[in-house]
Amino acid sequence: MAEVVSTAQFKNGMAIEIDGENFTIVEFQHVKPGKGGAFVRTRVRNIATGAVLDKTFRSGEKFDRVHTQSRGMTYLYSTDDEVVLMDPETFEQVTVSPATARDALDWVVENQEVQLLSLNGEPASVEAPNHVELAITHTEPGLRGDTAQGGTKPATLETGVIIQVPLFIEEGERVRVDTRTGGYITRV
Repeated sequence: MAEVVSTAQFKNGMAIEIDGENFTIVEFQHVKPGKGGAFVRTRVRNIATGAVLDKTFRSGEKFDRVHTQSRGMTYLYSTDDEVVLMDPETFEQVTVSPATARDALDWVVENQEVQLLSLNGEPASVEAPNHVELAITHTEPGLRGDTAQGGTKPATLETGVIIQVPLFIEEGERVRVDTRTGGYITRV
């Protein structure tokens, strides 16, 4: 029998089932308006698709809780059909589909640490660290004095992703990137 949780028990990161689909709670807020009943405003992420939705529930509404497990894995390599990860402690290799790891593959290189999220024992998604350090493989030279405020230019990372970086960044430099927003943080 599945564990049932009410809106009063919500926590960030908790996984629940809504309309037959599994979601993790990104953030939530209890609201008690001056008129009418209390409600809970939530932002949830669909585990299967990665889509983030805003949902509102009545206070006290109940949901089935989904049990998840997250463990650190090392990304080894990927092919068109599979992504191979390794447990750094037991050296056990786990194979997942490219669709399961779709977002993480944009930000990781071989032998980098990732998180494998499992739902009821089955691999559900692979998540990249919040910040990664990657090399710039291609960018146009920036010309000083082009802007009054300090502009940006496109740069291709070693994983193939294109991000916006400041004009002073050159090819071959390593930069720290926020994988949640795809934004440049600093050069390393």
